Amino acid sequence: MINPHDVVVDRSAVPARISFAPTFNLSVALLDRHLAAGRGGKVAVKSEASEMTYAALADGTFRMAAALRGLGVKAGDRVIIAVSDTPAFYFAFLATARLGAIAVPVSTYMKQSAYAYMLADSQAKVVVASPVCLAELAPALQGDGVAVEHRITTGDAPAGWLRLPDLLHAHMPLLEPEPTTPQTECFWLYSSGSTGDPKAAVHQHKDMIYTAIHFAEGVLGINETDLIYSVGKLFFAFGINNSLGFVLWTGATALLMEERVTPENSLAFISRMRPTIYFSVSTLMVQQVAAIENGFAADLSSARVSLGGGEVVPPSLFDNWKRVTGGDLLEAIGSSEALHIYISNQIGHVKRGSLGRAVPGYDVIVADSDGKPLPPGELGEIVIRGDSVATYYWNKPEKTAQCMRDGWFYTGDTAYQDEEGYFYFSGRKDDMLRVGSRWVSPSEVEAALTTHPSVLEAAVIGASDQDHLIKPKAFVVLREQHTASPALQEDILAHVRTQLASFKCPKWVAFMPDLPKTATGKIQRFRLRSDEKNSSAS
Repeated sequence: MINPHDVVVDRSAVPARISFAPTFNLSVALLDRHLAAGRGGKVAVKSEASEMTYAALADGTFRMAAALRGLGVKAGDRVIIAVSDTPAFYFAFLATARLGAIAVPVSTYMKQSAYAYMLADSQAKVVVASPVCLAELAPALQGDGVAVEHRITTGDAPAGWLRLPDLLHAHMPLLEPEPTTPQTECFWLYSSGSTGDPKAAVHQHKDMIYTAIHFAEGVLGINETDLIYSVGKLFFAFGINNSLGFVLWTGATALLMEERVTPENSLAFISRMRPTIYFSVSTLMVQQVAAIENGFAADLSSARVSLGGGEVVPPSLFDNWKRVTGGDLLEAIGSSEALHIYISNQIGHVKRGSLGRAVPGYDVIVADSDGKPLPPGELGEIVIRGDSVATYYWNKPEKTAQCMRDGWFYTGDTAYQDEEGYFYFSGRKDDMLRVGSRWVSPSEVEAALTTHPSVLEAAVIGASDQDHLIKPKAFVVLREQHTASPALQEDILAHVRTQLASFKCPKWVAFMPDLPKTATGKIQRFRLRSDEKNSSAS
């Protein structure tokens, strides 16, 4: 029988103490619990064109579960979900969890080769997809090692595909969930590719509840009155927590925009839909500020919290965001492996330029190469421990052994901590530059570059000079109404020299129309390094 009270939370403790019944299914905590509490009529997800109540969302999910069971999906089977930000994503993800199968959300923006890799790597039995990605996804289904037996699309169905609306109409709701445990594998999240090496972090049924209680409730104070808008899409770790886990745990409402985000359409959406919580990425927020400064009319006054992640937030963005929106900006850091954020500034406790402090519920240290904690002020690797952290990487035992040791996750991010416990991000380990005998953080140099009035965005890598010595090289995107020139290049370099030690200053500045990024907004410095290497070789 369904027990909608399978999670017990003691909120009088800090961090909150969370306990689970031996039998626990994520879909029950996120759907059945609200129906039992009489919240079925409340709006769960809303777009500019439509809205769906908790009861309707549950009905669609339960019908989807019945449909998948009818197709032979059983506990442990993988279901690839390449679905845009619509109720169909919720149906597919939560129905898969209800069956004890494993949901594998993937981006709708990928190319055929990336789909082919994930289809073969996951050995998925079913794929559910939006029409927008079929041109790249459909051919990938013919790749070597692909084991997909059934294909479902949310729109018009090509030959050999089933239509999701038809499946939902044809099946009665499956009310009883699979009797999973808190530790049963529930979903995988592939890394977004900032290092060019996708890997699937394996998460359990309990994990999303921890992030919702520790961060959504504990740090941001999200409750059922909130309207949540996330530019991170549902198929990413950031988005699936913001718009699904946080919303459905707290009883709030998700505001969904299906199309791909731009600075202008996101600002217009916020102005019209009036979210109270806004989750974004710093690269987009920089562009949004620039759009407002260039005359785009926007009203962000409804948001009591604006949070930026994905990349280090330039210190100038804190001031610019406050100036053009009237609201404060919180900086934080998380990962697919941790499922969401584990270090964050908090409302009323913001240290400009820092990532903030450890989120209650997570242990965070800065460690040396041997994993030993370093004292304040010393640069090292961020190492974390918490109940939402993935148990391993699917099909990658060597990477698992490297990153997941003795209950700790080695993030690959570098930082130092001050005496008050605030962390300061210095970039990925792979991005750090060895200039002479000293380490240089690209993010520190990038922050200095973006304080120049002409610079919108910047990325820094190491490049060889004529003596084959490594020096910082900057790639810069200019603001509107600024034109690249040798004089501007020298002015930018002179500006940075006033802020940084000489060995940290770029030797070169290259102007670019934009920077290579993942779909989550992270700068792909490895692509800049590759292009630089190829250019030098030629």
